[in-house]
Amino acid sequence: MGKLQALIFDVDGTLANTERDGHRVAFNRAFARAGLNWDWSVLLYGELLAIAGGKERIRFFIDEYRPDFEHPTDLDQFIADLHATKTRYYQQLVAEGCIPLRRGVKRLLKEAREQEMRLAIATTAALPNVTALLDHTLGSDSQSWFEVIAAGDIVPAKKPAPDIYHYVLEAMDLDPRDCLVFEDSHHGLLASSQAGLKTVVTVNTYTRYQNFSGALLVLNHLGEPDQPFTVLAGNAGDRSYLDMALASHLHGK
Repeated sequence: MGKLQALIFDVDGTLANTERDGHRVAFNRAFARAGLNWDWSVLLYGELLAIAGGKERIRFFIDEYRPDFEHPTDLDQFIADLHATKTRYYQQLVAEGCIPLRRGVKRLLKEAREQEMRLAIATTAALPNVTALLDHTLGSDSQSWFEVIAAGDIVPAKKPAPDIYHYVLEAMDLDPRDCLVFEDSHHGLLASSQAGLKTVVTVNTYTRYQNFSGALLVLNHLGEPDQPFTVLAGNAGDRSYLDMALASHLHGK
C-alpha cells in the first residue's frame, strides 16, 4: 500500500447538510415561482434522494407522483428552466449563510492543505452550487484548494455509477490506492467502491440507516477536539475526531 496522496470529497450531505434545508427549500421556491402546487416535504424529499441529480429528480417526481401533470411541449426545457430557477434560490440560501459546513470539515481541509495533500471534489451537484458553497463557507479563494472539481453533468452516468470517480482519478493521474474518499450516502459509497476507492462515510438525517458495508469507517460527523464523533461502524481506535493522522491510518488498512 502506497502513501496517501489525495482526499476526494462528495459535497451534498458530506461537506454540508445541503439537502433538507438547502436543495429541498430551493426546489419548493422554484415550484412556487413557476405557479406549481408541488411541495416536497422533508419525508418526500428523503424518498426522492434515491434519484441522483436535480433534473432527474424532477422528472422522476413528475412520472411517479404527478402522472396527471399536463406536460409542456418541450419537457426537457421545462425541467432545465425549473432546475435553473432552483439553482438561483439555492445560491441565495448559501449566500445568506443558511447552510454551514458540517462539523470537522473545515479543520480537516485546512490540515490537509498544510500537509500539501492533494484535494478533489466528486459530486452530482451542479457546479454553480458547489462553487457557491465553497466561496461562502471557505472563502473566495477556496476553489483553488481543489485540484479537480468534478460536478454536475461532467460525466453521463451519475452516482451510484463510478464514472465521476474515474474522471477524477484520470484527471489527477492517480491510482485508486493513492486516495481516500469522503461520502455520506449508499449511492456515493457504491460509486467510490466500484472505482476501487477506500471510503469514509459521515451520515446525515437522510442516510443514517442506509447500508454502508464496505466503508472503512462510518461516523455521525468528522468531529472536533471538543466535539467527538460517534463511530457507527468500523474502528477509529482511541481517536475522537478525524484528522490527517487518522485518515492516513485508515488508508493504510
